[in-house]
Amino acid sequence: MFKKLAPDLMVSDVGKTVTFYTEKLGFKLDMLVPENEKSVETALTKNKIYSYAMVSRDEVFVMFMQKDAYAQDLPELKGAAIGASASFYFDVDNVDELYDAFKGKGVEIIKGLSTTWYGMKEFYIKDCNGYILGFGQRNGRPHF
Repeated sequence: MFKKLAPDLMVSDVGKTVTFYTEKLGFKLDMLVPENEKSVETALTKNKIYSYAMVSRDEVFVMFMQKDAYAQDLPELKGAAIGASASFYFDVDNVDELYDAFKGKGVEIIKGLSTTWYGMKEFYIKDCNGYILGFGQRNGRPHF
């Protein structure tokens, strides 16, 4: 049985990424691992370098791993670029509110709020690492 999917994104600066997701997107910080330490923290410390973090919002979890730490754990990704040729899509209940909140916080919106032919009202943003995040809400018609 599958229980959840939590993407683990390669980033250049875990602290900066956590700040973006918590302050701009409304996620909650769950945990941080300082660089070269085997300890877990629950709050960002200014000027401290982190190798890993996890944030959440409702039932969605996203993990971030610093590029060098990621390459150490998965050597196959050593030369991989940060960012992806994929987008991450969040099924939400409050797409209009999210759109207004993100826009008001200066989040880079790359595709504005619109209703698709398949019945989703959605928009897309770019996070501080170049990852594309989509947010959609069913608009009364069946979707995929």
